[in-house]
Amino acid sequence: MATKEELKEVLETIEDSGHLNEIVLFNDDFNTFDHVIQTLVETCNHTYEQAEQCSILVHYKGKCTVKTGPYEDLKPRCTKLLQAGLSAEIV
Repeated sequence: MATKEELKEVLETIEDSGHLNEIVLFNDDFNTFDHVIQTLVETCNHTYEQAEQCSILVHYKGKCTVKTGPYEDLKPRCTKLLQAGLSAEIV
């Protein structure tokens, strides 16, 4: 029962926070799949499988949303992605 209440509180907090932003990762011709995957695992707290799927989507579709949340949380993550040589922006 407590888990349902905690989940409800989290959902209400997300709904109350208003508009959520996204980090969009773009394809490039420089970074390897391994580098992109490792960076997403470290920066966005992805599982290896999640990061691998994102890297494949970026490769074939040209871009992929890799993280959603409030701007304050996304800004340092996007900065780390950029510092790692990846092409990303917050939308």
